[in-house]
Amino acid sequence: MNAAEEWARHWRYPGLPGLELLHARYVSHSFSRHSHEGFVFGAVRGGIEDVVLPGETVRARPGTVVMINPEVPHSARAGVPEGWTYATLYPSSQLIADLAAEVTTLRGSVGFAETIVEDPDTSLLIHEVHRAAEQGNALAADTVFRIAVARLLRRHGRSLPARTTGSAGTRTAAAARALLEERLADPPSLERLAHDLGTSPFALLRAFKATYGLPPHTWLTGERVRRARLLLEAGTAPAEAAVAVGFTDQPHLNRHFTRIVGVTPGAYRRERARTYKNAGAPPT
Repeated sequence: MNAAEEWARHWRYPGLPGLELLHARYVSHSFSRHSHEGFVFGAVRGGIEDVVLPGETVRARPGTVVMINPEVPHSARAGVPEGWTYATLYPSSQLIADLAAEVTTLRGSVGFAETIVEDPDTSLLIHEVHRAAEQGNALAADTVFRIAVARLLRRHGRSLPARTTGSAGTRTAAAARALLEERLADPPSLERLAHDLGTSPFALLRAFKATYGLPPHTWLTGERVRRARLLLEAGTAPAEAAVAVGFTDQPHLNRHFTRIVGVTPGAYRRERARTYKNAGAPPT
């Protein structure tokens, strides 16, 4: 990352449990296709971000809010030569479900029907959450966060349809995912995986992508990065975390980690160590 043009901070604030924050300016950086376990709420302050989702590309400008539901594959890149500056909130699914139960009549699995909306006042609130957290003002950060999410839920929230799990393809994809989770550091080939599940490679590929939105190898990379994040949060050195989750070495981890998380593993680990120090508790 060119320090003269780009900067990023991916962190947690102890006063906002269940929430991660990213404040960044990117120019040449791009995010590879990935998904998150929780939600994504992004507000661009300057420039344009192109967010690529299944079936569409949205152009996020100042005054818009990008809302991505859990496990929805997406990538992102600069939409103009000068790049983009933005603030992003990553709340857990449970945190959003709890807030939805408190402030809306939505029931079941709660999410958002639209990916991007014109909502300047809520966009400003997302930036205010970051500002309050950076100033160490827990009362303001928590208050503004809840107001922002309540607005998004009331204006744009909906009850999502339950994911069907009864089809043979879905069951095969779930079995493949479970096997890949078990063999994260030493995965089988697609042919071997299909053989073990009693199907063909192309049938498995179609079923996996239909179920999770990503081919198995892309999903595996994302899962390795998720596991590496847990190890880094526990204080593991990046080189050790890389090998533990199946990457060849630290540069291999660095490349994929940065393109999914937005910062290097070393920067991520330092921010987590600072968070735990400020919170007065060790990582668990």
